Amino acid sequence: MSESISKAAKHIDSPPLHIILFEPEIPANTGNIARLCAAAEIPLHLIHPLGFKTDDRNLKRAGLDYWSEVDVTEHDNFTNFANFWQNLHSDPRPIIALSAKAEKNYCRITDFPFGAGLLFGPETRGLPEYLLKTFPTCVVPMTGKVRSLNLSTSVGIVAYHFLQQLKVF
Repeated sequence: MSESISKAAKHIDSPPLHIILFEPEIPANTGNIARLCAAAEIPLHLIHPLGFKTDDRNLKRAGLDYWSEVDVTEHDNFTNFANFWQNLHSDPRPIIALSAKAEKNYCRITDFPFGAGLLFGPETRGLPEYLLKTFPTCVVPMTGKVRSLNLSTSVGIVAYHFLQQLKVF
């Protein structure tokens, strides 16, 4: 596994949610998401392979000087992440997958549990079919003629929606 981005990140005992990026490809998106995670004190999970090196200057620039505030865990592959997730809590929390291919609007999830995970796929491919079949899926609705929103935009919209639902803010 590659060296952890932030060795100084604090580990939150009971975070309201987790952001999980499956094979992210664009360093600036991941850096922006890391900054959001620092601002909201939520853990970020990066599932390899990544489309960049963790010392990429664009990744560092997008995260500014907040990397020490981000609780980042890197996982060699999805199987290792799944094992980690199963052992994270005595009662494993659900994971909700976000996909432009899903039909259910994320706003219709009214029972989002504390400590659940939000799973996002790579920018150019989205989540693979096997993960879309494994987890409940939802979408950030769009009315315009675009295929999808930017990954960091989608993470921000959905994460803050659920943080508000959980009454974190």
